[in-house]
Amino acid sequence: MTAAAERRGIRRPIAWSARGFPRLAAGWVATNLGDSALFLMVAVWVKELTGSDVAAGFVFVALGLPAILAPFIGMMADRMPRRRLLVINNVALAPVVLSLLLVSGAGQLWLVYAVVFVYSAAGYVTASAQSGIIRAMLRDDQLASGNGVLSTIDNGLRLVSPLIGTALYVWLGAPAVIVLTAACFAVAAIIVAGLPVGAEAPERGVQRGYFRELVAGFEQLFAPQSLRVVTIAAAIGFGATGLLNIVVFPALDAMHADPVAIGVLVPIQGAGAVLGGILSATIVTRWGEGRAAALGLMLVAAGSVPFAFDSVVLGGAGMLVMGIGIPITVVAFSTLRQRMTPDALQGRTGAAANVLVNLPQTLVSIIGAGLLVFVDYRVLIWAAVGAVIVGAATALRARRVPVSADAGVVPLG
Repeated sequence: MTAAAERRGIRRPIAWSARGFPRLAAGWVATNLGDSALFLMVAVWVKELTGSDVAAGFVFVALGLPAILAPFIGMMADRMPRRRLLVINNVALAPVVLSLLLVSGAGQLWLVYAVVFVYSAAGYVTASAQSGIIRAMLRDDQLASGNGVLSTIDNGLRLVSPLIGTALYVWLGAPAVIVLTAACFAVAAIIVAGLPVGAEAPERGVQRGYFRELVAGFEQLFAPQSLRVVTIAAAIGFGATGLLNIVVFPALDAMHADPVAIGVLVPIQGAGAVLGGILSATIVTRWGEGRAAALGLMLVAAGSVPFAFDSVVLGGAGMLVMGIGIPITVVAFSTLRQRMTPDALQGRTGAAANVLVNLPQTLVSIIGAGLLVFVDYRVLIWAAVGAVIVGAATALRARRVPVSADAGVVPLG
C-alpha cells in the first residue's frame, strides 16, 4: 500500500497486515502439523496393538468425548489471559503426548485413550483462546481474511500431515510420530508466547451466577438475529452431514470400489477445502456472512448428490465440491460470531458453537447407523441433501450486519 493511500485512510482488509497475525498463523501451522499427523496414526497403532476394530474405533470416541467439557473450557478462556493459556496449553501437551512412548502393548491401552482425551480437550482450549486472540488482533474488515487464512492452513495440513505421519510410522514406528507431534506443540508454545495481544484477562461484565455464566456463550449465539439464524443454519446443515458419514462405505460397495478408496476421496475433499479456504474471505466480504453460509451449504448439498449414483468418478467430483463448500460456511459462521460477540464472551461462544455444530452431527450419525439397517443408503443421502438445503435457506434469512473498518464489536440491537 502506498503512503498516499494510507494518508487517505484506505486500509487493506487483509489479515497479514495486522500486527502479530503472521506469528499467529505460524503457531497455527505448528499446532496443526502435529495434530493432523498424530490422530490417524493412533487409530492405526491401536488396531495393530490389539487387532480389534472396536478398540481402534474407541480412539475416535475418546476424541469426541471432550465436547462435553467445551462450556467449561470456554469459560476458562474468558477468565485467563488468552496468550498465557495458549502457551500453557501447548507446553502441557508436549509431555502428555510423549507419555505415549510408555505404551508397549495392549495392556497400556488405557493410557492411549487418556492421552487422546486430553489431547482432544486441549484442542477446545486452543479454539476458545484463539477466538478471542483473533478478535483482539483484527479489525472487522480483516476477520474474514484472517479466518480464511487459518482455514486454508488447517485444510492444507490435513492433506500433508497424515502422509507425513503415515510415512514416519511405517519407516520408524509410532515413537517417531509421537516425538514429532510433541516437538510441534513445543514450537507452537514458543511462537504464540510472542503474540502482541492477549496478555491481560478479558474484562468481566456483570456476574449473573455460575450457571448463567457457563451458558452465556449459548445465549450470545441466539441473541442477535443474524447470528441466531446462521447458528441454526450451521447446526442443521452440518448436523445433516452426519448421515453422509454413515453411508460412505455402503456407497463405495455400490460403486464396486474397495473401501480403501476412501483414502483417495478424502484427499480430494481436502484439496477442495484448500480452494474453499482461499476463496472464503472474498465471498464472505462481498456477499455477507448469511449469503456466504448459504452458498457453502448449497455446495455441500450439491457435492452429496453424486453418492446416490454408482460412480466413483462422480463421487470424487462430489467430494471436491463438498470440500469447497465446508470452509466457506465455517469462515462465514466464525467471522459473524467473532464480530457480534463481546470480548468477554469470545471463548464461551466459540466453545458453544463447536458444541452446536458437532453434537447434532454425532447424534445424527448414531441415528443414521440405526436407520441403515432398515432403509437403503440412498434414502439417507437424499434426506441429508434435503436437510442441508433447508440449512442453506435458513442462512439466507440472516440480516446483513455492516462491516466496520475499525476494531471493536458491532453493538447489538
